[in-house]
Amino acid sequence: MALKDMIIGLTGSLAAGKGTVADFLIQRGFQDYSIEYFLIQVLKDKELLVTKDNLKQIYRELKEEHGNNYVIETLYERAKKSGGNCVIESLSTPEEVDFAQKKEDFYLIAIDADPQIRYERAMNKESERERMSLDEFLESEETEVLDECIAKANHVIINEGTLDELKNKLADVLSRLNGKEKRPSWDEYFMGICDAVAKRATCDRGRSGCVIAKDKRLLVTGYVGSPIGIPHCDEIGHQMKTVVHEDGTRTQHCVRTAHAEQNAICQAARAGVSIEGATLYCRMTPCAVCAKMIINSGIKKVVSQKRYHAGAESETLFKEAGIDYGVLEDSIEKYSNQ
Repeated sequence: MALKDMIIGLTGSLAAGKGTVADFLIQRGFQDYSIEYFLIQVLKDKELLVTKDNLKQIYRELKEEHGNNYVIETLYERAKKSGGNCVIESLSTPEEVDFAQKKEDFYLIAIDADPQIRYERAMNKESERERMSLDEFLESEETEVLDECIAKANHVIINEGTLDELKNKLADVLSRLNGKEKRPSWDEYFMGICDAVAKRATCDRGRSGCVIAKDKRLLVTGYVGSPIGIPHCDEIGHQMKTVVHEDGTRTQHCVRTAHAEQNAICQAARAGVSIEGATLYCRMTPCAVCAKMIINSGIKKVVSQKRYHAGAESETLFKEAGIDYGVLEDSIEKYSNQ
């Protein structure tokens, strides 16, 4: 099966088999762009010895001089310019992964295996002088950083069997990548849940949903609706009030319901769920009242699908309060206030 043009990045634990997977991809016609080889070339250009310590040192120096994403950005641009299918090995920091995954044609495959299996593989390649204990081996890898990279992958391959089994697993992943959309980011994932929650909304002027999450875990949800026990707009119609603004303009708003953000925060309070430090996902920029509630509840990040045409005040409040505000689609939500 012919593959659509893609750039695959490899990440994973030490001795998990990233190099072997890269070799398999090269055999299938992928062009190889290795971070290690890139660093080796830099050392050679500087007439420095190629050692593990020097590789780590030159990597740090390049990041300090050119920015954290210099190496992955350079390799991605080279791969993109070359055209066709390419593989970049091996991404080792969440910053590299985050940069690459913003590219539409990039897919991340993580390779992992049981620590004992990885240790035995690594020691089989080392001389007696370089052998170490299992504990020393595990201490030598940045486990938390690599785990975060693996968690961001589009697909994870567990490599604990034969080479043929690994090759078959890779072929299956390539088939799925070739035929399906990319795995959504965490922001896209929670926004998708937000859209599903919005279907429960009971005011047809703005069926909005809200999700509050922390550490990649869903905490609470909320949607536009009347207070508990009070009739809904869908049942008895809207309760409209006219607002006169400072410039003399007038707008009409339905005040029968509580907004999705307000209901989510209320659900957290009612259930005794702490949302301090959490991220709030919503359909559009929250109104000023919701923004103030968000600030006082301790939420530290807000992500909206689109901007609200009258959301400037809220964005100013977020900026002043030190809340990180982001928009997935930089466009204005069409929302009637008449």
